[in-house]
Amino acid sequence: MAEKAAGRPLKETLSLWTREQARLKARVVDRDTEAWQRDPAFSGLQRVGGVDVSFVKGDSVSACASLVVLSYPELKVVYEESRMVSLTAPYVSGFLAFREVPFLVDAVRRLQAKEPGLAPQVILVDGNGVLHHQGFGVACHLGVLTGLPCIGVAKKLLHVDGLENNTLHKEKIQLLQAGGDTFPLTGSSGTVLGMALRSHDHSTKPLYISVGHKMGLETAVRLTHRCCRFRIPEPVRQADIRSREYIRRTLEPPGPSALGQERRQKAQRPKACPKGGSGEPT
Repeated sequence: MAEKAAGRPLKETLSLWTREQARLKARVVDRDTEAWQRDPAFSGLQRVGGVDVSFVKGDSVSACASLVVLSYPELKVVYEESRMVSLTAPYVSGFLAFREVPFLVDAVRRLQAKEPGLAPQVILVDGNGVLHHQGFGVACHLGVLTGLPCIGVAKKLLHVDGLENNTLHKEKIQLLQAGGDTFPLTGSSGTVLGMALRSHDHSTKPLYISVGHKMGLETAVRLTHRCCRFRIPEPVRQADIRSREYIRRTLEPPGPSALGQERRQKAQRPKACPKGGSGEPT
């Protein structure tokens, strides 16, 4: 859909996207659908995915789409794919998925086709799900198109339905004392759009968790917390690290300078530590 719309005038593109967004939104499932989701220990969950799209600095077209799969509960990377892509669709607030998701869907489908035993059972997405101006963010879009459970994990609060990062919101954040503490994100309409989660004991900034597809909010929050060694859940963190490294390796051929920089970055990268330990800036 993004490719079809790329060559159209913006007004026509937005009309097309609005209709497509509404059509896909009707397919969102906001409840637990898998047996492992109903088990307190997530028994049966073995593979958790994370996705990321990183941009080349100073270039609004060239980017790297990355998919990683981690074992659960060990959170070790068992699969990764990063590819440079050219974003043909324009950026329009509220319609980010049409610009980025097609490349992520392709990555998931390639994995399902070539190594189905490594395909993720759930994907954590750096972005919003139903916590969105149209109630259909990137995590919803990816979930519906792949048919996989997805969770929206945002680092900043999206101002929608009366939600604001105002004094009251900041006071609620101060009440989050330990990793796993939460409070609901209730809009002016009375709808709970997501949860603010203190993901780590040593983190001072919350994450904003929302349903993407095929999962209830409580389960989404619980699983996200279980995937956090640092503030950012490991599937998303690893996808981000690997997409940025891939861009650097692709654009900067190996040489004494590049190799030295790579060694320095590896040395500076925080090592994994048990949940609750320090390690990464908040």
